[in-house]
Amino acid sequence: MPSHNNCNFELSFFESLHRRTPKDVRVASILAHIYTKSGLIDLGLKMDQKLVRLQPEDPTSHYNLACSLCLKGRKADSVKALRAALALGYKDFDWMKHDPDLNDLSDYSGFLKLLNDLGIT
Repeated sequence: MPSHNNCNFELSFFESLHRRTPKDVRVASILAHIYTKSGLIDLGLKMDQKLVRLQPEDPTSHYNLACSLCLKGRKADSVKALRAALALGYKDFDWMKHDPDLNDLSDYSGFLKLLNDLGIT
């Protein structure tokens, strides 16, 4: 497990890199992951929203946005983002059903309907 100092270094490094290359999808994606991993959910959500704007056809960006929205307690928005990810080709249904970032959806009617629509129980 990385030390707190390593996380701070990574965060500073990628924030600096992102300021220099704001449209670099790889940098934004790494930064979103670091924010979320560090518990900075609001910043992770903003970065995931940016990634969806930068690459609107990417199913993984929509999936990650759904995770951030769920972590913020925005269940309906999360399911909407999941539906967008699925429409764009996201297919890892098993991970989606067991992803810890989506735990709060496990008993949410909108998510259960989504799983039902996919034939997943």
